[in-house]
Amino acid sequence: MKPTVHDIAREAGVSLSTVDRVLNGRADVRPKNAERVKDAVRRLGYVRDTNAANLAKKRRYKFTFVLPEGPNHFVDTVASAVREATDAQVTDRADVDIIYVNAADPHAVVKRLKSLDLGRLDGVAIMAPETPQVRDAIAHIKSAGAYVVALVSDLPNSRCDHFVGIDNFSAGQTAGALLGRFLRKETGCILVATNSMVSRDSIERRFGLDEVLSRDFPRLKALPTIEFHDDPDRIRETLQRSIAAHGDLKAVYSMGSGNAIMLDALRQSAPDRDLVVVAHDLTSVTRQALLDGEVDAIIVQNVGHLARSALRILRAKCDDAGIYEAQEQIRIEIIMRENLY
Repeated sequence: MKPTVHDIAREAGVSLSTVDRVLNGRADVRPKNAERVKDAVRRLGYVRDTNAANLAKKRRYKFTFVLPEGPNHFVDTVASAVREATDAQVTDRADVDIIYVNAADPHAVVKRLKSLDLGRLDGVAIMAPETPQVRDAIAHIKSAGAYVVALVSDLPNSRCDHFVGIDNFSAGQTAGALLGRFLRKETGCILVATNSMVSRDSIERRFGLDEVLSRDFPRLKALPTIEFHDDPDRIRETLQRSIAAHGDLKAVYSMGSGNAIMLDALRQSAPDRDLVVVAHDLTSVTRQALLDGEVDAIIVQNVGHLARSALRILRAKCDDAGIYEAQEQIRIEIIMRENLY
């Protein structure tokens, strides 16, 4: 039989109300009695059923996901996964909102974060670049007692409680290994593109790419990263210049999530070039590009797992419960036309 609060009260020699106050972290308990309850919990191996406790108290969790605004197929898939995970976790008594911010403008991000009703909020999942302003906003959220997880792109210098996403350095290494094997007998350069190098995921992916190429495939050179900031004209013009300047261009690596813009520009700028293309994130755009032979491989993180993990971690933080790291590890997958699901 699992130990109960009655067993704890009997073991500690205190009343049920005292046990309840200690388990719920209330301060109106004599230190000596509180320590006796904690000792009894340890001796009996008592594990609190937080679901039952929250149901009895009619508690509901309030979480908010902060995602980048604008036309972005990957963000759309993340938002859909969050809604699906929320619907599947109705019994966990969580209310989840999704808000959108201009991720390219740190002041706009901060303004939106500071507009949150922190008095009612239990946790926030944030997908935005790390800037000093965003770090300050996260510290403000934390000071109000809410928990914060970084989503997709880490915020390592902030006070975030956890990061939910793939190992982006390893993802960049994976891209380098794929490109090197696709071009094993080739000598030439690789064009690297992303929406913005302010994002931590792009920075780490670039580091991982460079490490593998320099170590294992020195005949391939990665060009300086092109940042196109959601601007179709910018990426098209930059691509045209790069292709004209580098007759030995062999491949393109798209590190970010703006694949629709990048692929459109590539169709216009290099319609006859037989380039190897590796990109990130499986969306309707990259799926079709795989089927059409425009992309050779997609490095994927399961967005359903991403959303469920963020919710589980926020819930665990609220309940002061442990996090099962193996369950929450978001794995890197490689999708090609032959194994497209």
